Amino acid sequence: MVDFLAENNLCGQAILRIVSRGNAIIAELLRLSDFIPAVFRLKDKSDQQKYGDIICDFSYFKGPEYYEGKLEAKPELQDLDEEFRENNIEILSRFYLAFESVHKYIVDLNRYLDDLHEGVYIQQTLETVLLNEDGKQLLCEALYLYGVMLLVIDQKIEGEVRERMLVSYYRYSAARSSGDSNLDDICKLLRSTGYSSQPGAKRPSNYPESYFQRVPISNTFISMVIGRLRSDDIYNQVSAYPLPEHRSTALANQAAMLYVCLYFSPSILHTQQAKMREIVDKYFPDNWVISIYMGITVNLVEAWEPYKAAKTALNYTLDSANIKEQATRYAASMESLRPQVQQLLKEGFLREEIILDNIPKLLNCLRDCNVAIRWLMLHSAESAYDPNNKRLRQMKEQVLNDSKYNPKILFQILLDTAQFEFTLKEMFKQMLSEKQIKWESYKKEGSERMTELAEVFSGVKPLTRVEKNENLQAWFREISKQIESLNYEDSTAAGRKTVQLIQALVEVQEFHQLESNLQVCQFLADTRKFLHQMIRTINIKEEVLITMQIVGDLSYAWQIIDSFTSIMQESIRVNPSMVTKLRATFLKLASALDLPLLRINQANSADLLSVSQFYSGELVAYVRKVLQIIPESMFTSLAKIIKLQIHDIMEVPTRLDKDKLKDYSQLGARYEVDPKQLLEDGIRKELVKRVAYALHKGLIFNPKAKPSELMPKLKDMAATMDGFYRSFEYIQDYVSIYGLKIWQEEVSRIINYNVEQECNSFLRAKIQDWQSVHQSTHIPIPKFPSVDESATFIGRLCREILRITDPKITCYIDQMNTWYDLKSHQEVTNNRLFSEIQNTLGTFGLNGLDRLLCFMIVKELQNFLTMLQKTILRDKAVVDVFKAMLSAVNPVQGIVANANKVYASAVAKTQKIWGPYLEAIMKVGQMQILRQQIANELNYSCKFDSKHLAAALENLNKSLLADIEAHYQDPSLPYPKEDNTLLYDITAHLEAAGIHNPLNKIYITTKRLPYFPIINFLFIIAQLPKLQYSKNQGMTCRKATDPVDWPPLVLGLLTLLKQFHSRYTHQFMALIGQFIRSIMEQCTSQKIPDMPSDVVGALMFLEDYVKYTKLSRKVAEAHVPSFIFDEFRTIL
Repeated sequence: MVDFLAENNLCGQAILRIVSRGNAIIAELLRLSDFIPAVFRLKDKSDQQKYGDIICDFSYFKGPEYYEGKLEAKPELQDLDEEFRENNIEILSRFYLAFESVHKYIVDLNRYLDDLHEGVYIQQTLETVLLNEDGKQLLCEALYLYGVMLLVIDQKIEGEVRERMLVSYYRYSAARSSGDSNLDDICKLLRSTGYSSQPGAKRPSNYPESYFQRVPISNTFISMVIGRLRSDDIYNQVSAYPLPEHRSTALANQAAMLYVCLYFSPSILHTQQAKMREIVDKYFPDNWVISIYMGITVNLVEAWEPYKAAKTALNYTLDSANIKEQATRYAASMESLRPQVQQLLKEGFLREEIILDNIPKLLNCLRDCNVAIRWLMLHSAESAYDPNNKRLRQMKEQVLNDSKYNPKILFQILLDTAQFEFTLKEMFKQMLSEKQIKWESYKKEGSERMTELAEVFSGVKPLTRVEKNENLQAWFREISKQIESLNYEDSTAAGRKTVQLIQALVEVQEFHQLESNLQVCQFLADTRKFLHQMIRTINIKEEVLITMQIVGDLSYAWQIIDSFTSIMQESIRVNPSMVTKLRATFLKLASALDLPLLRINQANSADLLSVSQFYSGELVAYVRKVLQIIPESMFTSLAKIIKLQIHDIMEVPTRLDKDKLKDYSQLGARYEVDPKQLLEDGIRKELVKRVAYALHKGLIFNPKAKPSELMPKLKDMAATMDGFYRSFEYIQDYVSIYGLKIWQEEVSRIINYNVEQECNSFLRAKIQDWQSVHQSTHIPIPKFPSVDESATFIGRLCREILRITDPKITCYIDQMNTWYDLKSHQEVTNNRLFSEIQNTLGTFGLNGLDRLLCFMIVKELQNFLTMLQKTILRDKAVVDVFKAMLSAVNPVQGIVANANKVYASAVAKTQKIWGPYLEAIMKVGQMQILRQQIANELNYSCKFDSKHLAAALENLNKSLLADIEAHYQDPSLPYPKEDNTLLYDITAHLEAAGIHNPLNKIYITTKRLPYFPIINFLFIIAQLPKLQYSKNQGMTCRKATDPVDWPPLVLGLLTLLKQFHSRYTHQFMALIGQFIRSIMEQCTSQKIPDMPSDVVGALMFLEDYVKYTKLSRKVAEAHVPSFIFDEFRTIL
């Protein structure tokens, strides 16, 4: 018969592919369970209120129209729904595919069974496949893996969450419209079971058997699989555990499979006492906590509580006398094994000859250790006993007391066993690889000795007092030939013959009285020794390694091992060399990967990479977690260094007199760090944790504090960051890392991540943690709960700056870059603020602040336009004023008759709309001033710290702009193509170096708006009466009770106009020019000598507008005669 797993055996390949896929599906489910979006749990009140109407469970299917109608009735709900869809569709699709693959798995398995039944595979039926060793294993695994999938789904992804995800996917995806979608079947299979993995939760009735029966499976198949699992040793494990008391450990994997498969046939658990008795006697006579897959543990006491037959059968195992017997047995074996293993691990004890002579003994010691560790780890595991169940609590206490359980000792034995196993394996592999070479060399040595002896007895070789003896000469020659003829390939015959040759050499010594000659005796003894070595060497078999692999399995501890983390970390803290021993333990744990990967590998499946990456990623993450103690202890020392660096040790000046050197060395205050080779990632992780925490704690402001806490807190923060930086610089040589590189990379990551999180509140499609380029699983940036409306420290900093420079309470003097309080005229802050932020958060911080301000300006402009369209342009009375005004000022080149009256009445009629309008414009202007200040600070520090970069960027920018202008003059000249990211990339660099003008930026896309120039014109002349001109300060506010700050007003209006087509700006300027001309005309005709203050204001506005936009003065002179411009300051 063809090998069942051969490439050309379709029957074997089909089931192998199914089983391989089963293992991959479980890995994907475990991977996804860490990425369930928190909103689907609807845990906290805010989520329930916000998303309660758009996230539904399966009750949705009873009346989809009702739910959709509810959404359509409220536009804001629709908007939220759309935003939710954009943010979650990707992860929902991934979950859906995983759920779908579970359903597809069981459908494919059923189809395979049908094909077997109908004879699709020639000469193969269910019975013949179950007779084949591989076939039997695969069929049992196929059913077992399906059960494990269902249990994993219920344990890791709660029923309600599954339902909500499936409904959301159904609503958001196009799948429901395609005919071949099997969403209904998936929903039936995965609807909530009522099970909860929370401790103390009540188990639903008929669980999990009713869940396992949702997709019907052939009863014959189930009963045959259970029959095989009951009676056979399907993996031939017993041969690796010859002792009868180790049998339940030998069959542990099979026991786990049987446990899962029995739920497909609950009648056995309920009523078939004889079968259950047989199962318990064979698999569970001395254990009741089992690991079902990759360390998922189950306590049979709890699991089999509802089943009468199963519960009765377990009673003997759970009898307190039996529990005591098992626990004391393992306690005793731990006591005897510990010194034994430690003896074996002593330096130089495990030598080659000792190993070769004691293979069975060493293997027995390994078996005993592993069996004892397994029993104690599983039966003392916290996770295996529900603390709310009294009976389980008592059992656990009994186990812990009777086995004298001490986690530290158990962990020590695990370490020693792993180390012993590792050493033994490595030595054995070495011996296996050299086996043939050594055997041949012993053979050659033995044969040569015999030839030499033959020559001695020929009488030719001068050996003292040996007479010639032709018989012995011939005999030794013959022996030499016999040794020479031994064949390595036929080890059994060679072994037998070697034993006979040893015997012959003993006899020849006795019968021919050769003892008298010492040299001859020595030759004979040497040859016998070589022949002995040959027998030993031929006995080095690969089976020993395989047995060690089976016995050393630690997959049951994949999850429980976490409970030993604190012990591991403590032992590393006390003795860092412990890390080498832990290495062997981690390698032992890595052998657990063989279990899920074996079939995937056999099937040559493409899933091999992703599944092995997932499990090895989990293992690596665990190793990182344990070893994190090293950087933690290092940073504890670092904290002391920081304290010394900041408070006790003065900076050494760059030039120093020789005689003062001793004072500066400050020998008493230095602190030593033990220079250990530390893991760079661990150091990064600890650095990120501490810096992020310092930033979070240090930048929390009290808005009621007078004066603001901004500057003092920034100064403190700068000192803290400098302390971190300097001490990090101090240790970099000890641990041989690039301190500055790590510092810059990690601090920039923290700040950029926080900026990204803060900007999320302005985005519809939010950037989730798993999508963020700044977040990392190995070196995660911690998230802290928000203290106010801001999500992160960067938001709090930004809002505090906006609060203290609010144009309603401060006045900004442009020439001095300073803000003054409107009432007290005290300085509030100045541009030093930005150099302080640069000191504290570096360039990244300023850059991040700038980005956040951009988002805020966009939001402000959007809100402003919404207000304009929805309130102002829908107010009929106001629109009529605009219409009348438009006809009054036509043509714009002319002069408005009766100007004062026309303008004043238009302003008076529209008075009510200017309050919110002014607030929005000033907010935008205020943020633009801040952006300008940030750009100045960035540009200054860039030119100062890296002048070459600044010069290169400026030149590249100029040449690019020149090329682009040339292209627009002559389109045949080159221009960056659509897919060329050059302009986009250079912008990021220019903004980081402050080489840009925030006022020229387009923040939003806009449509055409009616009356837009007129509205803005009326707005500006409505504000002019609130301002006055002073020679020293320019335009200032008349009354502190009605605050208007000039620079934010001009910059805000300028930014607003910049978002629209330039013709609006020209019309707006023309209206202001006409206003100046008309009022001046009226004054001269009425012979009023003074220039009205509103005209001064309007002229100042035009002058500042030209200054800020860097346009030529001709733009203004097109609308206002140049003599007025030249003269107006002299008149004042």
